[in-house]
Amino acid sequence: MLFLLGMITKRRGSDAGNIIAISIGLIATIVVGMPSSLDGTPTPQTAAVQAFIARLKTRTPLPIATEDERLTSREAESRLARREKDWRKRKARLDAASAAVFLQDYLDRT
Repeated sequence: MLFLLGMITKRRGSDAGNIIAISIGLIATIVVGMPSSLDGTPTPQTAAVQAFIARLKTRTPLPIATEDERLTSREAESRLARREKDWRKRKARLDAASAAVFLQDYLDRT
């Protein structure tokens, strides 16, 4: 059984990347989206997310996993566009939809 416990999305000026905490039975994992460029090299935001993960590890005993978030916004936008034609409404839901894409990628891989 999988429960979505919460999501934190990055805001301008903050150091939090997209985070999803999931619980599978009695085991909990925090999944953090790791930004990188299309060729897989780090971006300026990569270091900020790594620093955030380091701080997070000092505050929780839960395992923390990272997941590549390249192209997740594009995939999420494509999925949202199939159901919602108004781009303003899609934009409001894009962070959550992008997080759902990289969470599914993580679950498919593990």
